[in-house]
Amino acid sequence: MALALAGAAAAQDMSKFTDGPVITGFGKVTPIESDLAIPKKTVFRVILDVGTAAKPGEVNRGLDSAARFLNMHVAHGVPEKNIHIVVVVHGKAGDDLTNDTFYAARNEGSANATAPLVKQLLAHGVKVYICGQSATAFGISKADLLPGVQMSLSAMSTFAIYEQRGYVLLP
Repeated sequence: MALALAGAAAAQDMSKFTDGPVITGFGKVTPIESDLAIPKKTVFRVILDVGTAAKPGEVNRGLDSAARFLNMHVAHGVPEKNIHIVVVVHGKAGDDLTNDTFYAARNEGSANATAPLVKQLLAHGVKVYICGQSATAFGISKADLLPGVQMSLSAMSTFAIYEQRGYVLLP
């Protein structure tokens, strides 16, 4: 049974997925004839929780989801100015928010494959926070972070603050 499921997952047809209109090279999307209409004046305020690190040489899937959320909704007609995304990174995933020097020292000399995505996300107004508690536990300082990444007291406090501002935590 497990082998059959693994084979089905490997056989997924990704040929219909393309770059979106906002973030290029990441967050690939496909058009859908949705039965759930998105009202024209919808404003999205979402938080993404990223706690799993990417393997060296790969892009962090949680951060790629932020690009996909932005791309698919803009492609579906939601104005980019109506999409507000906060990404909260904690645990070992914090490495994916570090500069190449720091990242390479901890990941067998690899460059941070997630860095170009983070740069694009930040350029499009996505707020990216690293949990300060996790950063300290994993030896990451503000100087080690990619430009524009912010450090918060904790992931928990970031979720609480943004939920009070009307943001919804996406599973």
